[in-house]
Amino acid sequence: MAEGASFGEGSRRLAGLAARLLGWRPHEFWAATPAELAAILAPDAAPGPAPLTREEMNRLMERDHG
Repeated sequence: MAEGASFGEGSRRLAGLAARLLGWRPHEFWAATPAELAAILAPDAAPGPAPLTREEMNRLMERDHG
């Protein structure tokens, strides 16, 4: 929450964000914990595996459909 913002202002902003991005209705927003909301809205801290390169894909296709 921004410094100087009230709880009401911050929660109204977060509820609107949850509604727009997640499709949550008010009861779903209020049932979520702050940790759950942060985990959903925060970018993933651990990147997943890199996507396959074209060369890797071709090798797999040749191996499986040889």
